[in-house]
Amino acid sequence: MKLIPVFAAIMIMSSHPLKAEGEIAVIVNVNNPTNELTTKQLVDLYMGKLIAFPNGDRASPIDLPQESELREDFYQTLTKKPISSINAYWSRVKFSGHAQSPLSLQNSAEVLQRVKDIDNAIGYVKLKDVTDDVKVVYTLAK
Repeated sequence: MKLIPVFAAIMIMSSHPLKAEGEIAVIVNVNNPTNELTTKQLVDLYMGKLIAFPNGDRASPIDLPQESELREDFYQTLTKKPISSINAYWSRVKFSGHAQSPLSLQNSAEVLQRVKDIDNAIGYVKLKDVTDDVKVVYTLAK
């Protein structure tokens, strides 16, 4: 008889709301006409190979500081490469002058505010932190 409450607790703990804890949402301004991005488009935007949204409007990617755990999770999940490779890539690209790295903000609250305020901004935050002031165009699960 006592197994039923334990089983119910396990089922509740493994349900979707806890899964969302580890998910990362890529967000844009609510006025941005982009409703979704492909993995390739997102990688290209964040690696400086693409500078515009699918409709041709210039994109302004927003990043988190290098020491941010969310930044590490974002790049590793998105590119399937270690964060050290991403950091090395950006060091080479910045030195060569071929592309500009994404603007780095201090935390997710600043990313949310910037995306809310700037029509062409694109950023990432934990899915659980998304507000109605922004639009999710891609979701990554760790």
